[in-house]
Amino acid sequence: MAILVYTENWDGKFKKLSFELLSYASKIAEMSGESVTALSIGQVAESELAQLAEYGAKKILKVESEELDVLDNRVYTKIISEAASKEGAAIVLLAHNNVGKALAPRLAVRMNAGIGTGLSGLPDSLNPFTIGKKVFSGKASADLEIKSKAKVLTLAQNSIEVYGTKMDVNIETFSPEAQLLSFTKRKSIEKQTGKIILTDAEIVVSAGRGLKSPDNWGPVEELADLLGAATACSRPVSDEGWRPHGEHAGQTGKIIAPNLYFAFGISGAIQHLAGVSASKCIVAVNTDPDAPIFEAADYGIVGDIQKVLPDIITAIKEA
Repeated sequence: MAILVYTENWDGKFKKLSFELLSYASKIAEMSGESVTALSIGQVAESELAQLAEYGAKKILKVESEELDVLDNRVYTKIISEAASKEGAAIVLLAHNNVGKALAPRLAVRMNAGIGTGLSGLPDSLNPFTIGKKVFSGKASADLEIKSKAKVLTLAQNSIEVYGTKMDVNIETFSPEAQLLSFTKRKSIEKQTGKIILTDAEIVVSAGRGLKSPDNWGPVEELADLLGAATACSRPVSDEGWRPHGEHAGQTGKIIAPNLYFAFGISGAIQHLAGVSASKCIVAVNTDPDAPIFEAADYGIVGDIQKVLPDIITAIKEA
């Protein structure tokens, strides 16, 4: 028996998210006495694959093909379900990102499995399998009981510490029986350069209408540069065209979970908090002491952003 982890790669490289999944799977494996198998789809160098063994993967299955470098939900679902069957995996684990959200429901149907999505903690019990998750935009929690033999789980980003559980490297080539005919063809790639991708950032500097004008965004970008952070904004700001829609963080924008989140001039509407509440530490600055953002913040400053933000920048430069 095994726990199968789909480890997504980005241009042949694994990111922290993949290591979080393996760390999480290793914890469940300790509870159940099972082993962890990592599945990689696409072209990834063996030296890169070997990293997966440092985080608890006892076996690494690789499926290589140029056509598989482009996500096709139907094809990937076939591959993952076949790998789960081969390994006798009762649990299939994916990231709770766009890819995981697309694959998990298909996998659950194909495997006749129960599904738990957006999880952030370990199971309370393995028999019966019960596990907690946040619901209602993080305002409440629920206990799920998954009664099926097979289970498909997605893990929320940045919800578990990455830790090493080094195993001997055991890389196997896996050749699925299913016809891997992709209906998705890639014609061109346009990559964002020069900026940290918002959903990958460990530090995010965000601002809202409290900045009063798009002309006041200079200090926000300066602070982000100093911290090696990504920039974000609230929905009204992107709707007004002050900032690109790709920077909108919130329930209807990008769901993020950085280690540190700065909120300058953001009141903290429930839709915004739903997208950033998983941040490990929230620092809020607002002139309104009753702003909802302070209820979610770990540190709050009631003050004028135009004065507080330059002081923060000066202090960081001096440090």
